Amino acid sequence: MTLPLKLDRRHFLRRASTGVAAGSAALRAHLSLAAGLQNGHPLAPQPSHFPAKAKRLIIFFMTGGISHVDTFDHKPKLNTDAGKKVGKHTIKASQFSFQPYGESGRMVSELFPQLGSVIDEFCLLHSMTNASSGHSAATLGMHTGSVTIPLPSIGSWVSHALGTFNTNLPAFVVFAAREPYNAYQCWDSNFLPGYHTGVRVVPGPDPIPHLNSNIQSVRRRELERIMLRDLNETHLEVHPRDVQLRTRMTNFNTAYGLMREAPEAFDISGESQSTLDLYGVDRGDRKSFGWQCLATRRLIERGVRGVELFDVGSNSNWDAHGNMETHRPLAKQIDRPIAALVKDLRQRGLLDDTLIVGCSEFGRTPWEDSNPKGRGHHAAAFTTFLAGGGAKRGFSYGATDDIGAEVAENKMDVHDFHATILHLLGLDHEQLTYHYSGRDYRLTDVAGNVIDEIIA
Repeated sequence: MTLPLKLDRRHFLRRASTGVAAGSAALRAHLSLAAGLQNGHPLAPQPSHFPAKAKRLIIFFMTGGISHVDTFDHKPKLNTDAGKKVGKHTIKASQFSFQPYGESGRMVSELFPQLGSVIDEFCLLHSMTNASSGHSAATLGMHTGSVTIPLPSIGSWVSHALGTFNTNLPAFVVFAAREPYNAYQCWDSNFLPGYHTGVRVVPGPDPIPHLNSNIQSVRRRELERIMLRDLNETHLEVHPRDVQLRTRMTNFNTAYGLMREAPEAFDISGESQSTLDLYGVDRGDRKSFGWQCLATRRLIERGVRGVELFDVGSNSNWDAHGNMETHRPLAKQIDRPIAALVKDLRQRGLLDDTLIVGCSEFGRTPWEDSNPKGRGHHAAAFTTFLAGGGAKRGFSYGATDDIGAEVAENKMDVHDFHATILHLLGLDHEQLTYHYSGRDYRLTDVAGNVIDEIIA
């Protein structure tokens, strides 16, 4: 189900009725789904291909293109060679200082002192590349493996492969205060059954408006639910290959479960003061990035399989063409909350089997943009990170050249990135397929290699 503006009960139920994407899936997809009916809920936990390092997935997506050379990929030569020409470009110095953190001595920008304090938990990937330097295509690529046509998102693939631990909540939840590039396509299930689509939560005073039914009688609501279930199940017995019906039934059940469990999951009033201080949130907060990170922890504790948090900024995103100083307030907004989530998961014994992923659609140029204060899009080399979930702690993989312009060592593309994430979740990216429109699709298309060097 796709909720482009707000997650509310009326939109949820109305959208659920539209089912999956148009078009008929192949017979084996129908038979597989029908077989799932005999085994219980279609989102019930499923076995991985092999023993998994991680059971849950959390993705932080910094919309707009965060600068690798101003955050985690320290390049002193930018400052010593500032003003020099590289081809037609003028090298731009970084205005942010760096210092070593942790036992690993990783150099981290002044923009992220709190993340620096937990840098020994991180596996930094300095040699990422993307196939496009345009926001929409690159964002699509980071989420679906395709920069050309919309395909199922990584969160939807994980839901399809592994199900969820709590069928009263969605398998895949998305926090997005504003729409990122490509909007819902970043969390859409596309040709996978519709119940694998991410459920968007819009942070604010009422994250799930109209969640409660206007029918006041609990008994009446339950009787209506049972009647609808019985009618649908009777129809399904006659039409066992009706994927759209099963999608609607699953979405109705999830909506009903949300009515019961979501309000408590999003309510942080019962958290200890020390926990609220860790995340930097007030007890009544329902909007800040700190609240989103704390709510994420509460969701995965309650059985949600995957959560993605889109950092879209308050007024602008990370697309710093005009002035790199815009990175400063953006970093301040997410630095403490992400570090807090890492610390909190570690304290609760959840980090080792929860994989945290941090990325943008690309990095930023080591040279000046049309405005000398800014940097342009740069997909040829940038940095992403992993933490927990079987990734090596305090480790760096790959390297860029002296100014961060090109990959100098261990190039890693989006398919490699996705293959490695799936591997940590116990999934073989070549086996995780779905037959649609005459061919087997997978997240990594016909490419991708697991990067064994970064696996603990």
